[in-house]
Amino acid sequence: MKRLLIVWHSRTGAARAMAAAAAEGAAREPGVETLMRAADDAGPDDLLCADGYLFAAPENLAALSGEMKAFFDRCYYPVLEQLNGRPYAALIAAGSDGSGAARQLARIATGWRLKPVAEPRIVCTHAQTPEAILAEKVVPQVELDACAELGQAMATGLAMGVF
Repeated sequence: MKRLLIVWHSRTGAARAMAAAAAEGAAREPGVETLMRAADDAGPDDLLCADGYLFAAPENLAALSGEMKAFFDRCYYPVLEQLNGRPYAALIAAGSDGSGAARQLARIATGWRLKPVAEPRIVCTHAQTPEAILAEKVVPQVELDACAELGQAMATGLAMGVF
């Protein structure tokens, strides 16, 4: 059985909701086990036992959230040269842009020699005031549907051996 690992971090709920939607989509594919791990709890063993990855995180100050970056820092050397060629995709929750976090994640994945299989899915919340930035987020259903489609596509690709 193939295994899809979804590693996520969220401060205000948007990236968590996106990851959960992707997991729901992936669960539609028989023969693929989907594991969701919070970035604080995920480690090298989780990465090594998975066949593909979805990373979901917020962009903070034009970069990945600190907790997601800490996950990558913690795991980088223990799995180096052991994940080569495995597929990944990214989900980014952003206030206005998201491209900085997407680029940073892509550079890390390139270092692990992961294979991108989809463009990063960036959901902009348009939160611009301190109150809006700190508030719990509600991701529009159309965006959650797109995250579910990405999760299902990742699982289907793993099941079919496309990736």
